[in-house]
Amino acid sequence: MTARLGMLALAAALTACGGTGPGSQGPRLSAAKPGALQSCTDLAAKAAQPGTVYTSAIEVPAGPVTVGNANVQAPAHCLVQGRMNERTSPVDGQRYAIGFEMRLPKDWNGRFFHQVNGGLDGAVVPAMGGIGGGGPASTALQKGFAVISSDAGHAGSMGPRFGLDPQARSDYGYNAVAQLTPMAKNLIAQAYGRGPDRSYIGGCSNGGRHAMVAASRSAAQYDGIVAGNPGFQLPKAAVAQLYGAQQYAKAANAKTPSGDPDLQSAFTPIELQLVSRAVLARCDALDGLADGIVSDVKACQARFKLDTDVPTCTGARDGTCLSPAQKSALANVHAGARDSAGRAIYSTFPFDAGIAGGNWREWKFAYPAARDAGAVGFIFSTPPLADRPGGLPFALGFDMDRDAPRITATDGPFRESAMDFMAPPAADRLDTLRARGAKMIVYHGTSDPVFSSDDTAAWYDRLQAHHGGDAAAFARYFPVPGMNHCSGGPATDQFDMLDALVDWVEQGRAPQSVTAAARGPGATVVNAEVPSTWAPRRTRPLCPYPRVASYTGGDPESATSFACR
Repeated sequence: MTARLGMLALAAALTACGGTGPGSQGPRLSAAKPGALQSCTDLAAKAAQPGTVYTSAIEVPAGPVTVGNANVQAPAHCLVQGRMNERTSPVDGQRYAIGFEMRLPKDWNGRFFHQVNGGLDGAVVPAMGGIGGGGPASTALQKGFAVISSDAGHAGSMGPRFGLDPQARSDYGYNAVAQLTPMAKNLIAQAYGRGPDRSYIGGCSNGGRHAMVAASRSAAQYDGIVAGNPGFQLPKAAVAQLYGAQQYAKAANAKTPSGDPDLQSAFTPIELQLVSRAVLARCDALDGLADGIVSDVKACQARFKLDTDVPTCTGARDGTCLSPAQKSALANVHAGARDSAGRAIYSTFPFDAGIAGGNWREWKFAYPAARDAGAVGFIFSTPPLADRPGGLPFALGFDMDRDAPRITATDGPFRESAMDFMAPPAADRLDTLRARGAKMIVYHGTSDPVFSSDDTAAWYDRLQAHHGGDAAAFARYFPVPGMNHCSGGPATDQFDMLDALVDWVEQGRAPQSVTAAARGPGATVVNAEVPSTWAPRRTRPLCPYPRVASYTGGDPESATSFACR
């Protein structure tokens, strides 16, 4: 008995001291301490570094900053803009640089936030530090973080053609973050008289991928990572988009003016609403309450059967049924892109209520031609397929046997394959991140049409296996039921993962759940897809995978009536 007590005491001591065995969260990281801005307009001279040009450093009074189509209130801050590593490409003759801006609040909370942006990057969007679904109540800058944003090394006016330059590919994939991080920390040190106490990085979509890459490649530089709807296998997902276009083309019943199949005609909005209602009919009550949200997405996949739960048309399509061709297309896409031998190219997708979302429709039917064809052709294929017709003809002509392997190929000056420069190395291990005491939160809408939440769940399962079932000590994954790509869909898609992450990193309070709200009528930015039967500001707990929100009784519109089980 004495020996057993001694072993228990030793285990407790190792945990308290930040041991690395099962149950350990690594070393405890101290909380950041506030500071005040000491320099601004003179930062171009004070923070000078080789290869970096500061084009402006100005004081900005408190007031609105235009972000997209909205005005966001910002505190008084110093705005620094510039560029790094200017060069002329020996491959395509174009000028390249890593453009950036940094906003340094006068009242600083002692923290640095790297805002990594989505899509193909290419634009220095305002460095406000927005994060989390439909947006939290406040941005990182409003919370007092010093925030940086960048274009990841190329101009948006180039479109995907920057992929002709090997260095631009690497900058987009990982190198821009690696180059900007020490520069930003030096700028902070010159502005406040000391460097940041704690450093965070976060974004959604490609920004979520950037964050996951930083968790692997820059683990020593960041204490907290927020990765939303992460496209950490983006080249594979982009190929899957082309595969999807080929499937939907078989169900299309109209053509474009150029004579190609009109993917929009493959499914009407009413037909996708039919599928959404069928999913809800089979799965909505699995969590104890029929409320328009499928919390237990995994159980739903075993329960919902497209073939039998949705009527099959025996005549014309009239919105009450799906044709055999439509069912085949949906089944193939949700089963995951494959080559002619049946080998998987990308992940499966779950059937979920958000299939009727406008964002879902746009990604599936419009973006394969408008976005993915160019990205695959110029950025992810080695060598680039620049000589082929673009748009929908490229998508429909892409060969899953001959062309898909180009995302793992190298050739001549392209010494890194797309999967090498885009995917986070050892993403399912993250030993350095854990050993440092850093923390990671990942969230993903279960109705994401382009990056599959099944892929993220599988990533977390591998992470758990590597860490002996104890990955939750430093990394947690929060599925967001019904949410489309980063926001939207019939979902409670407004939440604040950054506050939850800071509490975990600096106070040791691991998030047992994160409260999310709907953005119905009356919200600052309304989500038009919030059902009219919901309370406009319905709340739900987002639960760490594999737990799901289960109804325990009480107000069905309140998160307090649910528990993660």
